[in-house]
Amino acid sequence: MNYLPIFMDVRDQPCLVVGGSENAARKAELLLRAGARVEVVAESLHEGWERLEGRERVQRVAEAFDPTQLEGKRAVIVVEDDFDAARAVADAARARSIPVNVADKPALCSFILPSIIDRSPIVVAVSSGGESPVLARMLRARLETLVPAAYGRLATLAAQFKDRVRAAIQPEQRRAFWEKVFLSPVAEMVFSGRDAEAARQLEGMIADAATHDISRGEVYLVGAGPGNPDLLTFRALRLMQQADVIVHDRLVSQPILDMCRRDAERIYVGKERDDHAVPQEEINLMLVRLAKEGKRTLRLKGGDPFIFGRGGEEIETLVEHGVPFQVVPGITAAAGVASYAGIPLTHRDYAQSVAFVTGHLKDNTFNLNWDGIARHDQTIVIYMGLKGLPLLCEALIKHGLTADTPAAIVQHGTLPTQRVVVGNLGTLPALAEEARLKAPTLIIVGNVVKLREKLGWFQPETHSEQARRTPLEAPDHLR
Repeated sequence: MNYLPIFMDVRDQPCLVVGGSENAARKAELLLRAGARVEVVAESLHEGWERLEGRERVQRVAEAFDPTQLEGKRAVIVVEDDFDAARAVADAARARSIPVNVADKPALCSFILPSIIDRSPIVVAVSSGGESPVLARMLRARLETLVPAAYGRLATLAAQFKDRVRAAIQPEQRRAFWEKVFLSPVAEMVFSGRDAEAARQLEGMIADAATHDISRGEVYLVGAGPGNPDLLTFRALRLMQQADVIVHDRLVSQPILDMCRRDAERIYVGKERDDHAVPQEEINLMLVRLAKEGKRTLRLKGGDPFIFGRGGEEIETLVEHGVPFQVVPGITAAAGVASYAGIPLTHRDYAQSVAFVTGHLKDNTFNLNWDGIARHDQTIVIYMGLKGLPLLCEALIKHGLTADTPAAIVQHGTLPTQRVVVGNLGTLPALAEEARLKAPTLIIVGNVVKLREKLGWFQPETHSEQARRTPLEAPDHLR
């Protein structure tokens, strides 16, 4: 370890910044956020200084550096391209035992500024010792996904109850108590904005510390998106990594499942077309049972749970049984797949509205509001339409659209095996059959499909022969 990590208290302390550039303003911003008073030595100040929050604590004291300006300073930051000029400031600061940082010149520094994740009062610092600041910033970006902004509020809540915990719980038990608190629904209540409820829950845990059951279960209804793990939300990823049980659909993609907590119990409840291995009613009651056993239960669903995902039915049952839950939206297939196919769902010149419908056949017919759907100024996105594609295209033509209306079908959208077949209502069924498309697929109908050739930005590598032989199976909401 080349540097000792130290957090310095500079609240209401005078600090010196030598340099007036935009980079110097960013360094000063860190000092201001920590509560310091900043004196600046510079010939001129970049306009970025005017935008600093707390700039009333900034004072420009001189145009050129003089060692007397160091008197009484808590820390010095130098942003100076000229090495000799920067060294002169650094040497003067060291002679007075004042910590000094010189931007981009680690040899002149007595301390370095790390990449920071600010969740005040929680602060995480990442440093490469000046050897690779870009790598440190990349690592910080990864950590950002694991440390939600609400961690600061959680720390503040804990501080408010610290004295009460000390009075109620023996010293040897406090660490275990706080660990249970931070892994309990109290933390999730704070993360989801239910601070008052979290405070009441924590009060109860303190009052009955010896017997209170803090393992109260909860259900997380999480949308896993259309398949690409890069499209998960930060909150989804956090819940995936802390759940005790994972109840997942037929195709939440394997890379997404691999991102879940490794030691969590996994329960597969996937459905195939015409083969629902676990009826929906049983899934609903399973979630209730798992939560009442005190387990944090992740209900992981492809796409978005509230768009043809039956999430509403599941949480209705949870409400009826008094089970706490939270919902994390996912990128629905319509948004994700269309984007990766280069087909905007709305466009000023082509479509002023979009309709999401299911192409599920019942007795070889569709139960759809054709008058509201078959419009020339609207994009139609059809889920679960692969099996009935010929009948679907025929019905759209019958109810007002022309046979030459542009249409596309996308297989495995957002994944490396994505394929896009473009035609029109008259030709698409034959083209899809010729391409031997497999689920999951999504059908897009409307004039916006004309933009595919121009806007098709995602060009995955040609999928392998193995992928063609054993394509990804479809989650129920995409078939």
